[in-house]
Amino acid sequence: MTVSVSSQLNAARPADLPAIDKLLQHGKTAALMAEYGQTLVTAQLRQLMDELRQKALAGQLTHAELAHEPLLTGLAARLSEVTASKLKTVINLTGTVLHTNLGRALLPDSAVQAVVKVLTQATNLEFDLDTGRRGDRDSLVEDLICELTGAEAATVVNNNAAAVLLMLNALAAQREVIVSRGELVEIGGSFRIPDIMTSAGSTLVEVGTTNRTHYADYERALGERTAMIMKVHCSNYAVVGFTKTTNIDELARLGQERRVPVTVDLGSGTLVDLTQWGLPHEPTVRETLATGVDLVTFSGDKLLGGPQAGFIVGRKSLIDIIKKHPLKRALRTGKLTMAALEAVLSLYLSPERLPERLTTLHLLTRARSDIQAQAGQLQPVLQQALGRNFTVTAEPMLSQIGSGAMPVESLPSYGLVIRGTDKAGKHIMQLERRLRCQTEPVIGRIHKNALYLDCRCLSTGQAQRLHTLWSNTQL
Repeated sequence: MTVSVSSQLNAARPADLPAIDKLLQHGKTAALMAEYGQTLVTAQLRQLMDELRQKALAGQLTHAELAHEPLLTGLAARLSEVTASKLKTVINLTGTVLHTNLGRALLPDSAVQAVVKVLTQATNLEFDLDTGRRGDRDSLVEDLICELTGAEAATVVNNNAAAVLLMLNALAAQREVIVSRGELVEIGGSFRIPDIMTSAGSTLVEVGTTNRTHYADYERALGERTAMIMKVHCSNYAVVGFTKTTNIDELARLGQERRVPVTVDLGSGTLVDLTQWGLPHEPTVRETLATGVDLVTFSGDKLLGGPQAGFIVGRKSLIDIIKKHPLKRALRTGKLTMAALEAVLSLYLSPERLPERLTTLHLLTRARSDIQAQAGQLQPVLQQALGRNFTVTAEPMLSQIGSGAMPVESLPSYGLVIRGTDKAGKHIMQLERRLRCQTEPVIGRIHKNALYLDCRCLSTGQAQRLHTLWSNTQL
């Protein structure tokens, strides 16, 4: 780019930059130090001055930019940005209730209060109040888990992948694990069952085919080195058509006859029959254990509606072995997770009240009429905020449960559909970015050059804030 002679003459030089010491004595800087501390303010000021110096060397710095007020206003903006939390709350209008990338399950108020309570005070996390000796943190929730699932014993780790990894390490290292080819799943982040087998030091023995695996396939694969038969619930995909799977109760009987543990990875895992609220059936942990299998693993932050955690439940003799494995300590949960888990599990003691108390179930069972009313209230204010370059309509749509739960099932919902006047969809892409980069980001989904904002997960408070924002903003 050509710089004119007059511009060069008017440009500020590096020598024109004010001294850092002088800027640090300014009243506005003192206020910033009171808020952010001297170390951070000084460091950010030095960075700012270095950038201005480079700009001056390039002949692109004006004298106006060196005035104290705009310079220190820029410093304040930098400090605000550098100290802002990278973990932001967002408004989930994707239509996916348990969205892995958006944090999965939202905790109910009782769990939030339980976490707040233990944040600033000492707790009996690993202290037995009866004996005065060191305790087992699993004991805080083990009785509850066993009551709700019918298990003999239970242990908790930081997620379900960790539960599977720990189980394999403790029970099947250097030995064989039999799994159907149709169940060698990959979950989010390219996490694959064969890979976790390798990490655990187990040898994967594949049986059957992608679409059909028979009882005889498992029976023929059993050998002296077999440590486990493992069944994986295909919660994030479905194989349809010419298919065959072996029932869990058949595998349980085979394992008992051959004295080989049979384990089931349920993935999402649910503690109650969801059909009573009009949702599709998903095998419960209690149902699965009742078939006679030895261990079941499942998540805490999916259908269960709690914090991120992984459970291993079932036969006590095997749970005892797992608890003694060195990897258990590396994968254990902290006090915040345990506090939230106990609160969420306690809600299941009164299952008839779950839809009103458990946030995840409340969102899954929201009446379509309520969601439609919410979308109808927001439609005119969003249309006004967007102007004539877009059309906004309130339309029926389909939500999904998410996080690998019931992949082919959908939930009737309602929301806003935004379409641009350009056929290429460029304006929609730009709008999606603007909404995503707001102070309180709004996350929707683009489909066929239209932006869909599903209102299923929109809370009353969020709807009110959006109504206020869109009523006073030109997007």
